[in-house]
Order: sequence, then C-alpha cells, then structure tokens
Amino acid sequence: MEQITGVQLRSLLKSSSEIEISLVQDVLPEPAADEVIVRVEATPINPSDLGLLLGAADLSTAKETGSADKTVVTAPVTPAAMRALAARVDQSMVVGNEGAGTVVRAGASPAAQALVGKTVAIAGGAMYAQYRCIRADECFVLPEGVTAEQGASAYINPLTALGMIETMRREGHKALVHTAAASNLGQMLNKACMKDGIGLVNIVRSPQQAELLKGIGAKYICDSTSTTFFDDLTKALITTGATLAFDAIGGGKLAGQILTCMEAALSKNSTGYSTYGSPLHKQVYVYGALDLRPMELRRSFGMAWGVGGWLLFPFLEKIGLQAKQKLRQRVGAEITTTFASKYTKVVSLPEALSLSNMTVYARNATGEKFLIAPHKA
Repeated sequence: MEQITGVQLRSLLKSSSEIEISLVQDVLPEPAADEVIVRVEATPINPSDLGLLLGAADLSTAKETGSADKTVVTAPVTPAAMRALAARVDQSMVVGNEGAGTVVRAGASPAAQALVGKTVAIAGGAMYAQYRCIRADECFVLPEGVTAEQGASAYINPLTALGMIETMRREGHKALVHTAAASNLGQMLNKACMKDGIGLVNIVRSPQQAELLKGIGAKYICDSTSTTFFDDLTKALITTGATLAFDAIGGGKLAGQILTCMEAALSKNSTGYSTYGSPLHKQVYVYGALDLRPMELRRSFGMAWGVGGWLLFPFLEKIGLQAKQKLRQRVGAEITTTFASKYTKVVSLPEALSLSNMTVYARNATGEKFLIAPHKA
C-alpha cells in the first residue's frame, strides 16, 4: 500500500538563541492494529498552542524567508527565555493541540476499521499537519452533519469550560468567576452556565468586551479598567456567592483583587467578626499567562484561601474515563450551539507562517481566532 505523506509544521528553538518555525515533509507510518490515519482538515490556533509554537520569540524583529511549503520564520529569543526553555533547545517540536478531519486509513482492529470514512475530532498533539496517525480510541466521532471546521475546536475550549463547572461542583462551590471572559472559551462558559443555571461573574478588560458578553446574555460583567471595578465585582460576588475563580491572566494584581473582593462579599453576609476572616474557602485557579509579570497578592482576604494552577488534561485524568466520556458526550450534543466556535480567518499551513498573520494571532486578542486548514491551496 502506498505510503501517505504530507506537510507538518515544526518549531525549533536553536542554541543560537533564535526560534525557527518551518514546514517539513512527514511520512506517515502504517497504522498499527489499533490506530488510524486522519486527514486533518481543520485545526485551531489556541492560546495554549502559542507557547510551543512561538517559544517566547520576539516577533518585532522576526524574518520570513521562502514561500509556500518552503516558508521559514526565524526570530530572536532573549537570554532569560532561553534559560526558561532550556529543556527544548535543539529539539524540533510538533505543534497543535486539537483538530478534526476524516479517517482515511485504519489498522486491522474492528474499532479502527469502524472509523474509516468518519469525521472525527482529536486532541493528540501534532495537529498542525496534513495527516495524523493516532490511536482509534483517541478519536471522537462527530455527530452526523457536523463538519471538520465545526468540530475542530471540540476539545480544548469546550472541555475546559465544562471542566471548570465540574471542578466547581466537586469542590463544593456554587458559582464561578472567570477572567478574560470575552474570549472564545469565555463565551462558551457563559452559555454553559446559563443553560445549567450557574452564577458566573465575568471579568473583562474593556467596555467593548462587556458589550460582547451582554449580547449573548451574560448577567454579571465587571470591567477591570473601570473606576468602579472593586465595587462592581464585590456586588456581583455578593449576589452569586461565587468563591471559585479561574484566571487566564496569571500575573499582576488581579488574582489578589478577586480574593479581596470575595472576602469583602463574604463579610457582608457575616454575622460576626473574626481576626482570621471568613472561614469559607476562597480559591483562584490560574490556567493561563496573558500577563507574564509576577503575581502580586496583598494579604487582605483572611486565612481561608488558595491560589494554584489548573490544566485541562491532568484534570480529565483525575476524574477518570467515565466522567470524561460524559463531558465529551455533552460537547458532541451541543457542538453547534453552546460550544460553537467562531473564526476570524482560515489560513493554510504556509499562511500560518506569514508574519502578517502571525503578529495578529500571537496577540491573543478577543475576536481574532484563526483556523488552519492544512489542505487549503
């Protein structure tokens, strides 16, 4: 049988303190009994992809050479970033967390053979490629009529939104706070919370983002650039009773401000005074790094609090296969409604390496979500 070959995007951090992003020819192995080969038709550029793709490169002085499949982007990396990324120096890294496409070849097992011709979503990494060999049990068959483009973002953002809600329930909280709330993920989380009757406090960074969320029916919206931000956030926390926050910002003062306002909200409903603050635990989970500054916590929120990291895939492993499948089934049922994604631009693999496109999607700005179509001419 003829071997399948295709183009794959790779990111290489060189010991010469520069990153090189290029396209290489990839020869696919024959699938093992329990594997399939997927023709990747759509794969999104998520914030979680950018760290591996760009590796803290300085795009302001980046250079683009070549054209089409021979396009190469090189950019300098600072000494501090080189130290932080030492483990990946001189390793050519595959990129792309998730995507969707058609199964074109399968191994001998019945489970693999049953997928031939099916449109599937996968989150196995190395998705910025024209073809991907992956285990059959890692494929999620999209519902009838759902296209690869519609299903390309069926994993990271939808399961993150549902994972936040599941974390809230498992840890005994009753409402949520979310920062960078106007993002694609934030909009999904709003729709899921509204459907489930869960209070959600949205923190945005501009009046335009606030208007976007109002347009989809969000109720509690707090603009961190407003002079009334602290009062607005405290009032929303009093109303919802939210004591759990998921923070995409990471650095700066915001996590501490959320905890301070949570404490103020709890104090409003307190019947007595304690020098240690409210005994009800307040938690902020950081899951992003839009602000790379150190986190600043000013201890004005009592003693019952926590700040930690949260990542989707470790969470899914923790809750087990049955719970994970339940979340995935919900995503499939609501992929064109609650968990629908919108893209501002569809690009080919070479176009993804164009500096004019790269400088846009690297900003992580709301409303600038790109989709790669690996077979686009």
